[in-house]
Formats: sequence, C-alpha cells, structure tokens
Amino acid sequence: MSVQIIARDGQPEYAVLPWAEYQTLLQAAGRQPASAPKAVEQPVEAKRPALDQLRALREAKGLAAESLARSVGISPHYLAMIESGERQPDAAILRSLAWELGLEGWS
Repeated sequence: MSVQIIARDGQPEYAVLPWAEYQTLLQAAGRQPASAPKAVEQPVEAKRPALDQLRALREAKGLAAESLARSVGISPHYLAMIESGERQPDAAILRSLAWELGLEGWS
C-alpha cells in the first residue's frame, strides 16, 4: 500500500492513498465503494470578483483606502478612480491589489 502521511506540528494528520486502495479499504470494512467525486470547474471569470466590487472587498477586509493604495504603490486618489470605474488598472496593479486583498484570478 502506498500511503502518503501529512503531518502538522510533527503529528500525523492526514493519510493520502490511491483511489483504488481506498476502495479496497472500504470493501474490507464492509462499506459500499464510493463513487468518484465529479469536479465542477467554473470559468476563471466566475471565480474572479469584478472591479466594481473592489470597494466592498476592501471594506470587508477592514482596510482604509489610503492604506491599501500605499501598500499597492498607487495614490489614494487613483485607487478611488479605480473603485469608481473611472480608470482601468494595468496588470501589475491588479496583481498587487489581488495580493493585498487575498484574491485569486486577477492578473
């Protein structure tokens, strides 16, 4: 049996094993084999928050506009223009905003 053990703080926490071996263990325990889970993949656009949600995302994180702007390397006025839809940020600013807000999909 090829099992990978994942530990946290030096203690085993998870065991990862091949699907076929998992099915065999279920049968040995007298349980019905599980069907393979079906992955539902959403398009990147569905995962990515729109720029018009930027202000709400920032406020939900408890970040002041000035603080976020300075950490991204832009002026607070430019951030306000992005949040209001007056300006479209370039890819580098989008990446920085995503990093600071903990978002995926903005690039």
